[in-house]
Amino acid sequence: MKDLTNEILELIRRTSSSLPPDVEKRLRESIEKEAPGSTARGALETIVKNIELSRAKSTPICQDTGTPIFYVHYPLGWSTIKLKAQIRAAMEDATKKNYMRPNAVDAVYDNNTGNNLGGDDFPYIHFEEIESDDLVIELMLKGGGCENVSRQYSLPDNNVGAGRDLAGVRKVVLDAVQKAQGQGCAPGILGVAIGGDRGSSYIKSKEVMFSEMGTRNDDPKLAELEEQLTKESNEMGIGPMGFGGKTTVLDTKITGLSRLPASYFVSVSYTCWAYRRRKLTIKGEEVIYD
Repeated sequence: MKDLTNEILELIRRTSSSLPPDVEKRLRESIEKEAPGSTARGALETIVKNIELSRAKSTPICQDTGTPIFYVHYPLGWSTIKLKAQIRAAMEDATKKNYMRPNAVDAVYDNNTGNNLGGDDFPYIHFEEIESDDLVIELMLKGGGCENVSRQYSLPDNNVGAGRDLAGVRKVVLDAVQKAQGQGCAPGILGVAIGGDRGSSYIKSKEVMFSEMGTRNDDPKLAELEEQLTKESNEMGIGPMGFGGKTTVLDTKITGLSRLPASYFVSVSYTCWAYRRRKLTIKGEEVIYD
């Protein structure tokens, strides 16, 4: 097993400084939906300029470089202990090189480690053994501002008149968007998990956002709801950064989970326009970045 610290460091650099093509494309398309000279259009144009500068200079797209969330899909026989050590070493090096800001703060003692390493939980690393010879490492940098406006609901919810069905799911997701306003750095992307327990529901609401924008759930009911929620969110008029306009949400991703009869959770992970996710694939000696 070779040392992949440098390859993982490059993954972190790319994720922090360069948005994926599908995200940038959707943002550029959104500019044309806003009125010329409007504050909304100006905000989107500024966002695109920021994207271009960050990529050219290898600097973070946002001053909040986010919570690092790694998903490692590894072949049989690979050592997760060694992979974890390499990821943590790469994260420490990325912080020294200013690809990442030091974000790991001990919540009890209010101490910042200064290197983005906080015990076993920061960065968050999920390992999954797969039936393949390839190693795939996915990384998402989830901003704190948009995380603050993420929400979880327990249905039925009498506050918004939401029952235990997809109509109720629609109501609480739109409620989350309305309450976020511009605080989550709109336009945002919604990751929605229906079911599970409180923990698994939130985790899955983030996992679903690793997929490419525009791809729909295989279940036709959920695919239809994804399209409906994006459309209706944009009809609220909240707009980029809450300045008003037609672009509040860029896309919606939904996943359904099993649940206990006593519980019906709906988790909404709100992600800001800086939708930072990238993938590293190792195929023998070949290194592929997506």
